[in-house]
Amino acid sequence: VQLQASGGGLVQPGGSLTLSCVASGNNLGDYAIGWFRQAPGKEREAVSCIGGYKSMPHYANFVKGRFTISRDKAKNTVYFQMRSLTPEDTAIYYCALNDKSRECTFRAIDFPSWGQGTQVTVSS
Repeated sequence: VQLQASGGGLVQPGGSLTLSCVASGNNLGDYAIGWFRQAPGKEREAVSCIGGYKSMPHYANFVKGRFTISRDKAKNTVYFQMRSLTPEDTAIYYCALNDKSRECTFRAIDFPSWGQGTQVTVSS
């Protein structure tokens, strides 16, 4: 499966963006999909994950209700709505697929398939 992340861009503090992760070559099915990010000079960190079982969403503590992950199985796409963005959210955002499990984890090593990343820049 190949993942294509898109939707990044430049946004002012307090603004919103919606990222998309489209899969091709295979169906995402009910497998877990994660969003990770990496800011300049920092390690990659998990932001959110949506599991296959009832599409349960999971979020890192720093999200604090600002982001929403969802999946559209008919479109083979996972969406990531980000609101109330701050400069600290500036990073390259990656979607990733764990095609071995429906359960979410926040460990990058559990996700063997990755999209190319989309840049999110929050700045005035």
